[in-house]
Parts: sequence; structure tokens; C-alpha cells
Amino acid sequence: MTDTIETGTTEQAEQDSRIIHVPLNKLKKSPNNARKVPHSEATIEALAASIAHKGLIQNLVVEPEMKGDKPTGAYLVTAGEGRRLAYLLRAKRKEIRKNHFVRCWLDTENDPSEVSLDENVTRENMHPADQFERFHELSRDKGWGAEEIGARFGVSPEIVKRRLRLGAVSPKLMDIYRQDGITLDQLAAFAITDDHVRQEQVFDNLSWNKEPWIIRRDLTASNVPADDRRALFIGTDAYVEAGGTIIRDLFTEDDGGFFEDAGLLDMLVTEKLREIASGILAEGWKWAEASIDFPHGHGMRRHYPQSVALSDEDDARFSEAAEAHDALIEGYDSYDDMSDEVAAKAQALSDEIDAISAKRSAYDPAIIARGGVFVSLGSDGNAKIERGYVRAEDEPQPEPEDENDGIEPENGEAVENEDADEEDVEEADAAKPISDTLIRDLTAHRTMALRLAIGEQPGMAMVTLTHALVLDLFYRGFGKSCLEITAKSEELGSHAEGIADSKAGEALAARHDQWGAQLPSEAADLWRFLTGLDADSRTELLAHCVSLTVNAVKVPWERSTGRIEAAERLAQAVSLDMTATWEPTAGSYFGRVTKAHIAQAVSEAVSPEAAERIAPMKKADMADAAEQLVAGTGWLPTVLRTVEPEPEGDEAERPDVMEVEDAYSIAAE
Repeated sequence: MTDTIETGTTEQAEQDSRIIHVPLNKLKKSPNNARKVPHSEATIEALAASIAHKGLIQNLVVEPEMKGDKPTGAYLVTAGEGRRLAYLLRAKRKEIRKNHFVRCWLDTENDPSEVSLDENVTRENMHPADQFERFHELSRDKGWGAEEIGARFGVSPEIVKRRLRLGAVSPKLMDIYRQDGITLDQLAAFAITDDHVRQEQVFDNLSWNKEPWIIRRDLTASNVPADDRRALFIGTDAYVEAGGTIIRDLFTEDDGGFFEDAGLLDMLVTEKLREIASGILAEGWKWAEASIDFPHGHGMRRHYPQSVALSDEDDARFSEAAEAHDALIEGYDSYDDMSDEVAAKAQALSDEIDAISAKRSAYDPAIIARGGVFVSLGSDGNAKIERGYVRAEDEPQPEPEDENDGIEPENGEAVENEDADEEDVEEADAAKPISDTLIRDLTAHRTMALRLAIGEQPGMAMVTLTHALVLDLFYRGFGKSCLEITAKSEELGSHAEGIADSKAGEALAARHDQWGAQLPSEAADLWRFLTGLDADSRTELLAHCVSLTVNAVKVPWERSTGRIEAAERLAQAVSLDMTATWEPTAGSYFGRVTKAHIAQAVSEAVSPEAAERIAPMKKADMADAAEQLVAGTGWLPTVLRTVEPEPEGDEAERPDVMEVEDAYSIAAE
């Protein structure tokens, strides 16, 4: 017993004798250090932070520096060069003195090169999963935030946040990661949500393809991306204040994250739109309806504001403000080039000019009294306010005609007054209306003459046609044309959901409103307006009206191909390019066709090899992958392609309509 105690005491004394404290300025890098690639700055930062908060955990191993047979008083660091550099960094930052004593282990027995190699070889790094969980425990148990943890371990708060998020992933998935069942990128994809049940559910439903983007997509399938029009309209602050949660992805660009509660978001949007509608009622409108989507099937006629002359005071102020604004911005390309003071003055003048310009048009008070406003959400995330709609029951009804006006007495005979003298009878005969039969005869001749005349005057024929189309498409039956032409515009929203908010839909609506604002409010004034237009403007209006009547929709129950052939010829004539307004996505195409069609599209747009790579995926995953692969290639399904016109001449072949029909059958599947 005594021998054991004495041996232990001797060994302890020997070890204690090897521990020395050396001034930092006496420590040097050993030429025998096995590490030739220097430590990274991040590593030195981390070591310095660790030493500052926890002290030196592991001694430096040193040997005396010799000059010949004599020691120089300095020591060479055999193992621990990184820690020496960390001390030097702290001294540079004035955290310690340059001669700060550093605890070292003096080793004069072992080969310095072997010691250095041993320290760097015979060790194993901690598994990342263990690191993530320990960081998470520090945050949970000690209440440390990312800043505190980062300071203690010498890493940035952003890195700590990511490690904390990874440490919060389901323990089940963390164990799978430890066993190399999933990669770090896949684990990071699961970290987009803290819901362990949801994480495990998505993992269990994954196919063999566990791409990170598929995991993120499945985890956020029921959430609303931050660039959605509803999210843009409400904003992050208002949504969070209402109790909503934002899901953020710390590992990829998430464009603002995801709004977790779609129901709450819809409620907030509706409430905000209703508030806007209530404010608009103060303008005097009879009604104002609010909804997220515009009710395109309302069937109402829309009235537009009419031009109003400015008052002398406003006209004078407008000229003054315009001149002052032009003088202020002269020499500048944009407000960004101006000083804050100049930019503020220029903006104030611009706002005043806009306010005065707005007075140049106004709604008829009668229209406001019986009309209303639709408030909906535009595709850009701003409220879309559309005034001037009048319900059918609120439209002024035409006065009923006299039932006896122009109607001849029975048998075409006038009622005679027995007491009338011969002169009265003659006057009665002169006032007697002519018969319906004769009127029909004469107006038939007049119609024939009008047809002949209009056919000889193409310009007036265009005016007459435009008049008929505008009455149907803008005035909705309030006004009659003598042409037996009816303009019908198919409501495309019943065939394709959300089409009104597409690029083409919004551009067409803007063009329609632009013309609507120019037309007179009363149908009776339309003819005078049209004849007063210049030829180019009238042609543009006619083209717009004709465009609204185009219907190239192929419905399942229609067997005739004549209309589809005509639409194809029209597309050729206008050189229609659908890539300008439509692109294939999982929602618009790939998710609605078979896997074979998806593969064919990718093969055509990218390569057969790309199609083969995604072929084993589930259809939903394959559709998403196809969307990413085909994006930007300009690929279109056959039904949207404009076929090259057939060659002219006797040998020109008749176009193959079956190709078009086959294209439509793809969409039906």
C-alpha cells in the first residue's frame, strides 16, 4: 500500500515538473511541426474565443530552443501551434499582455516530429449531429442565444442559428443522419420546420428520391410563400402580430420564408379589403364589394369617369408646378442622384401635379349614386379598386312606347266621326298613318340601298361595324345597331382558373379600361364619338373589339374542327408566340398530364438523358423536376405552338388537323 502511494506521488511530482509556464513572447513555431498548411482564420478565431471564455483546456507541448549546446531561453511549440496563434491574436487585440504566461508541457524525450504528427492524426472529429444537439442543449438549458454561443466558440451568430435549427430536428431523423441514412443537405431541408411529427411524416412518404428541394416542397405544401400576392398585401409584421408564424429556411434563399397559416392570411386579406371598400363608400357610391378574387362573371356594365375642365386656379397652379418640377430635376437622371432636400421638393411637386391631374376626370354623380365598386387583390399584391359598375336593376329603364303609336285601326280603316263635316274627313285622311305592309316594303328598299352604299364606302362600313361591336362589348345592350351582328365574348375564367390574373389577362383588361375611359357615357353619343375619331384610333378600337370575340377554346363536347382550324390560321397570321405570356409549370401543365408526356416534354426541351433521370420519380416529384428543367427553354406543348403556314402553290398540302386534335387530347388526359 505504501509502495503504491509513493509510486503515484513520484509520478505526479514528475508530471508537475514537466508543466511550465512560458511567456507568450518566448514561444515560437517549431520547424518540426507536421502541419504545413496553416490554420484557417476561422479556426484561430474559434480557439481564441474558447480560451477567452474557458481558459486553456489543452496544454501546449514544447521543447527548449537550442543554439548549439546552449538553450536560448525560448521554446518551440511541438504541438499546439493553433493555440499559440490564438494567444497571439488575443495579445494583438490587447486582451492579454505580450508576455502573458502560457501553460505548457515540456517534452524532451519524444521526437518532436512524431509528437506533432501524433496530435493531428490520432484523433477523430465529433460527428456533426452531436455538435448540433449540444448547441441546441446550450440554448435550451442555459438560455444562451446565438450571439452568446457564437462568442464562446468563435463562430458567427448566423452559423450558430443554423446549428441550433439542425439540432432541433426530430431525434429520429438525427439518428438516421448519424447512420448516413440522409445527407447534411437533406437534414437541413427538414429543419425548415420545428414540427417533428410533420418532419417524420414527410420522411416516411418520400420515395427513393430524397432531393432537398422535394423535402422542402412537401414540408411547405400547405403554406403560403412570402412572394404570394396575399402575403405581399398583408406583410410579415401584420401577419405575425395577428398570431401567424413565418417559416424560414436558414440554409437556402427562401425569398422571405413561408406564411404557415393560410386560413389566417386569407382572413386578414379579406378584412383589409373590406376596410378599403368601406372607405370608398364615403365617396358616395351605392355599394362596394370586397373579395380576394375579382368576380369576373358579374354581368354588369361599367361606366368610366368623364373629362372635366380644370378651374382657372388649378390650371394655373398645374403649369407653375410643372415648370418648377422640370427646373428642379434638370441635369439629374433620377431622384437617387439628388440630395435629400432636392429630392423631397421634387417629389412634393410631382405629387401635387398628380393630384391636380386627377381632377381632369370625374364620375357623373348620377353614376356614383346608383353604381358601385369592386375591391379585389391584384396579382402584384396591391388592392385593385375598380369603380363604376352598375347593376342591371339600377340602370335607367327606357320609357315605354305608346302602344297605339303607329298602329293602324282594324282593317286599315279610320274611325269616322258622324258629326264631322267633309273638311274634317279630309284632314283625318291626311293624318292617317300608312299601313305596316307599306312601311315594311319601303324600309326593305331602304335597307337594300344602305347595303349597296355601305359596300361602296369601306371607311363608313368600318365605323358601322365598330359601332355595333362597341355597343355589345361596352354598353351591354344599352343601345341598338342596325347591323345584324352580335359580339359575344366568352368568359375564359370558367375554362381556366386564374387566367384573368395572367400576363395576357391583365394586359387585355388594361387595354379594355383604357378604351372604356374614352367612350361617352351614353350609347346615344357613341356614333358621334366614333365619326370624330381619327382613322388610326378607330381601327385600334375595332381591333380591340374584334379581339374580344375570339374564341379558340376546345371543349370536350365539341366535335367540329372548323373553329379550331380557323384559330390556327389566325395564329399564323398574327405570328402568335405563346412564350411571351405562358410558361409550363407543375400547376399549368406538367401536373395535369401523364408521366409519359412529362418525359416527352423534358426530352424535347432539354435532352433524352434528362428525361430518363426523372422518369423513376413519382408523378408529383417528376412534374416539379420538369418545371425546373424546362424553365427558360421556350418549350411549349403542341396545342400552344403556332404551326408554320402551309406553302403556297398547287403542291401545297392541306394542313393536318389531326395533329392539333391530338394536342388537345393530351391536355384532356
